[in-house]
Amino acid sequence: MPDYCDLAPGHPFHGPYHDHEYGFSVDDDNVLFERLVLEINQAGLSWLTVLKKRAAFQNAFEGFAIAKVADYGSQQRERLLNDASIIRNRLKIDAAIHNAGIVQGLQREYGSFKAWLDLHHPLSLEEWVRLFKRTFRFTGPEIVNEMLMSTGYLPGAHRDDCPVQQRILAAAPPWADTSS
Repeated sequence: MPDYCDLAPGHPFHGPYHDHEYGFSVDDDNVLFERLVLEINQAGLSWLTVLKKRAAFQNAFEGFAIAKVADYGSQQRERLLNDASIIRNRLKIDAAIHNAGIVQGLQREYGSFKAWLDLHHPLSLEEWVRLFKRTFRFTGPEIVNEMLMSTGYLPGAHRDDCPVQQRILAAAPPWADTSS
């Protein structure tokens, strides 16, 4: 059965994500938050559905600006629930808003969301899942795995024979750090 490294190249949505984002380390907290929100929204749906709606998500969540999303109240929540361009699931929207507040707290305590992730690296997937479940809402094993794999904290985004894998390894993602 073909995997993402076979299916994504040349695809209008999967291709750019596979070739330039998936598995590469992320330093920007808003991008880390975006990946978390997108993975939460993918639950029960195809990744293609999420990628097709990505620009709408970026617009609806104001560029995934953590401070803005954390301040969302009932009016913004209703705006999101009525926005047909995104996935309108109350639990997922509530999780995004709640998790933005959690990320703000992590930023205050650790300096950044990335610093919090770095502090806990390396963990096994099971340990990451336990940590995310204690910290965030709507974070099951698949969501945690994909979020961390897509941002360079867990291996497995690409096969060893995928040309993108060599670029990721050259960028020294956290999972490839053997000094930890």
